[in-house]
Amino acid sequence: MKFNDEQLRVAANLRQYYLAWLETKRGLSDCDYSLSWTTRDGIDYLRYRSAIKDTTLGPRSANTERQLADHVARKAELVAQEQSRGDRLFETGRLFVALRMGVIASPAAAILREADIRAYLGTALMVVGTNALAAYELEAGARFAVGMDATEDFDLAWSGNQKTVLALAGKHPVSLLALLKSIDNTYTVNAERTFQARNKHAYEVELLIAPSKTDSLPKSIGLSPIPLPEQEWLLQGTPVDQVVCGRDGSPAHIVAPDPRWFALHKLWMAEKPGRDVLKKPKDARQGKALLDAISAWMPHYPLDTTFRDGLPDELRPHFDAWHTTQPARKDTRRPF
Repeated sequence: MKFNDEQLRVAANLRQYYLAWLETKRGLSDCDYSLSWTTRDGIDYLRYRSAIKDTTLGPRSANTERQLADHVARKAELVAQEQSRGDRLFETGRLFVALRMGVIASPAAAILREADIRAYLGTALMVVGTNALAAYELEAGARFAVGMDATEDFDLAWSGNQKTVLALAGKHPVSLLALLKSIDNTYTVNAERTFQARNKHAYEVELLIAPSKTDSLPKSIGLSPIPLPEQEWLLQGTPVDQVVCGRDGSPAHIVAPDPRWFALHKLWMAEKPGRDVLKKPKDARQGKALLDAISAWMPHYPLDTTFRDGLPDELRPHFDAWHTTQPARKDTRRPF
């Protein structure tokens, strides 16, 4: 069902307000250090202290006094800005939920906000599980995953490279486990499945990785994902980038794989030997529903001959099987 004008308006406002709020939160993160005077041998020095650094910036002078004053003023400005922007954002989030648009689990939303503040999303992490469906619905401008979007676990995939890791590590070590603990310190690594962390409520977060990305995974990440060849498929194409909400109305930025590759991966998973038999029917429903939605409402993700020809042998039969269920189309851009 297509979103109505009010739903689309709220979704657009949510993204606008979220990006403004994110700018403020990242500014506060940049200011996450203290400046104060310390005396040594009768001389005042401006002391800089952060989580990873403790040093002095020089003796008291017009310059260091200005540094301290600027820091205090900037932080106060950002705190006030966070309040006003946050109020508007979360109010819009409550409207988003009230309008019955696709939402994700609230713990997942909290994780995504923190990941975005740390600039991990789209640079080092992607959402690759069921939570991605909410983003695909916004991309389609339609609700098509009703009953398929409820999940109490959260799958993330490592998508970074050496360059992004170096850039991110300039502030603090890149660590998914530390990120999780900053939200809920009961998260611990599952000793039997070291690619997974879970909290006291048994909410599970899994980190997945493609073999081509293992060299860029930093040792500081905190989890030990197993390289899976099928994860390579989710690195193909053009990712989706949308702002959605948790069930509690809190915002969440999702960067998810190209929906065509995600859908075919789901159909492949539905027939994968060893896959949990309880999950296979849901995989199949999600894959088909998403391909149908792409065909109907996402012309910017063409399901044409060029796309089919670029598929690996494992996925092409799933594409062809889905195609046989589709009515003939006159659109020559889509011979399938």
